[in-house]
Amino acid sequence: MRIGVIGTGRIGTIHANTLSRHREVGSLILTDADGARAQELAHRLGETAAPGVDEIFKWGVDAVVITTATSAHAELIGRAARSGLPVFCEKPIALDLPGTLHAIAEVETAGTVLQMGFQRRFDAGYTGAREAVRSGRLGRLHTVRALTSDQAPPPVEWLPLSGGLYRDTLIHDFDILRWVTGHEIVDVYAAGSDAGPPMFRAAGDVDTAAALLTLDDGTLATATATRLNGAGYDVRMELAGELDQVVVGLDDRTPIASTEPTGPPAADKPWTGFLERFGPAYEAELAAFIEVVRGERANPCDGREALQALRVAEACEVSRRERRAVRLAEISGGASAAAF
Repeated sequence: MRIGVIGTGRIGTIHANTLSRHREVGSLILTDADGARAQELAHRLGETAAPGVDEIFKWGVDAVVITTATSAHAELIGRAARSGLPVFCEKPIALDLPGTLHAIAEVETAGTVLQMGFQRRFDAGYTGAREAVRSGRLGRLHTVRALTSDQAPPPVEWLPLSGGLYRDTLIHDFDILRWVTGHEIVDVYAAGSDAGPPMFRAAGDVDTAAALLTLDDGTLATATATRLNGAGYDVRMELAGELDQVVVGLDDRTPIASTEPTGPPAADKPWTGFLERFGPAYEAELAAFIEVVRGERANPCDGREALQALRVAEACEVSRRERRAVRLAEISGGASAAAF
């Protein structure tokens, strides 16, 4: 199998390394807006660098992996679909609903595959939580708490391009909340704070956000995020039911300290970022993509799934801006097509 990788930044480099080692992948063609960066990575991996995106399609590949800036995702997804190629794309499809819907339509018209990069679906902790919920171990689920806390903010030049904290960061929590519980989010109430460094205000973004989410069965969920968690990278989900409760992301590297005399000690080596914390999950999602391309399994996270998470993020932005509860029915995109 020959795979084209478009984008060789941080996550593109991780994915290229993973694919280059996979037994079913014979070769890679790498390209990037920074040609020298693609050349250097190709040389290091023993793969081929292409001067541009056109060559990816002209030279012939069996599938495409897209890890470019978000602004290029939708166009590249459409181009791959029109070429009859299956695509793996990092989230999101686009930063707006029209662009997302157009790209999905192109894939569905062409009858091709689009797998989205929501890697938490492949993390052992979240998989265990899903099993606990679906098996009935927790009983009726009444409360869910999700959080994503980055240790340090992204580069200042990235903030205006990111889509904001809800679309860039909390979108992962919205997706995994749906996947773990098997329920849809029907309304949100969201707030944000830009009391941190002025670069967030300059970008029209917030550095900390919180959302109260109601699921279609009445379960209440909260989701919080921040760019400035100095203790370390902290991603957790707590699920409480009438019979039991479980937590994802609590281990000897969780950057949290107890104030109780008999509480656990602080982590000696706290997580520093998402690439480290979710390394195995990133590998697993690409292994799944290869199986999808080979016809060995169904698509685990298609474009419609990504659309639903973006709709929740959009609802949160409206709620924050207008200081009111927002029903998902107000946000375009249609009813869920989730394959629970």
